[in-house]
Amino acid sequence: MHNPIIELKNITKAFGQHIALQELNLAVNNGEFLTILGPSGCGKTTLLRLMGGFEQPDSGHIFIDGYDITNLPPEERLVNTVFQSYALFPHMTIFNNVAFGLKCNGIDKNEIKERVEETLKIVSLEKYSERKPNELSGGQKQRVAIARAIVNRPRVLLLDEPLSALDYKLRKKMQIELKQLQRRLGLTFIFITHDQEEALSMSDRVVIMNDGKILQSGTPRDIYEEPNSLFAAEFIGEANVFDAIVTESTKQNTTLKVQNKTITFPEPKQFKAGEKVHLIVRPEDLRVWTEKEVKNTDDMLPGQVEQVIYKGSTVDLIVRLIDGPLISATEFFDEDDEDLFYENGEKVWIHWLPGWEVILPYEG
Repeated sequence: MHNPIIELKNITKAFGQHIALQELNLAVNNGEFLTILGPSGCGKTTLLRLMGGFEQPDSGHIFIDGYDITNLPPEERLVNTVFQSYALFPHMTIFNNVAFGLKCNGIDKNEIKERVEETLKIVSLEKYSERKPNELSGGQKQRVAIARAIVNRPRVLLLDEPLSALDYKLRKKMQIELKQLQRRLGLTFIFITHDQEEALSMSDRVVIMNDGKILQSGTPRDIYEEPNSLFAAEFIGEANVFDAIVTESTKQNTTLKVQNKTITFPEPKQFKAGEKVHLIVRPEDLRVWTEKEVKNTDDMLPGQVEQVIYKGSTVDLIVRLIDGPLISATEFFDEDDEDLFYENGEKVWIHWLPGWEVILPYEG
């Protein structure tokens, strides 16, 4: 899975005065489930439309299997797109919706029947071939749109936020089905979303975009645990951000002044004494201690519980640090935590294990 099937080199695209993509480079591996994640207006849909041939770049080149397809129309690319709206023909049966592209390409009638039936079976809709789209659920319509795309046997399937119109429960179900389908087909999926949880749960690799640029690319775990910017840290999941001052930086450790506490962290990043940095800690990595539970508070930050949110297996705590910001902590229940409850206004101490933090250059 290390051979690029799609490569974008130095891609720039503008709409009037708005620059949608800026000198963008991206390689997508064969058989990879790649998710492009970013806020609305970051350029991710423009990028997808360029790969699909629905837009042309102002500069740069797009390659599939090493062949320059920059100027090829959509129908001549080995790429198919599943749109957010599904774009099904309401007057056609499901069979004819899936068969439409094959008929346009002049495929033999017997082969069309064989390929459509095979594809409907793959997406578990073989019993619905004679129904119309308005007789299907949202999840079934989405599978029809995917079937219509994969029946053409593309090398790459582009998916433009195809789950956004579904309710939460169905979205979760379809996320699992999509990933299983991708593995079964062995196709390259390029998936567009602004939903962080969706990106983390489905992808082999996640690309984070903002302002027409790729900020970070990596496995879901790398992106979540090792964000390379404040934007990436805050965009992927929840993040507690502390502003801190470097007091000492060596090849082994970084010592920071955080909320009037001096704490040494095992992060061998090279900062200068006096430099401002961001200290990032995820809510699930924080530990909250009541005053009666702690003896040594040297590496702990004092606070007060402002809100307790019970979620069954977890409790989310909103804590106001003394002379500091609001932070979020997630406490997990286990067999020994039957009394894991806090009260609003309760004084607590915040702590996390060394190495669970991320220290980033200050961005203002």
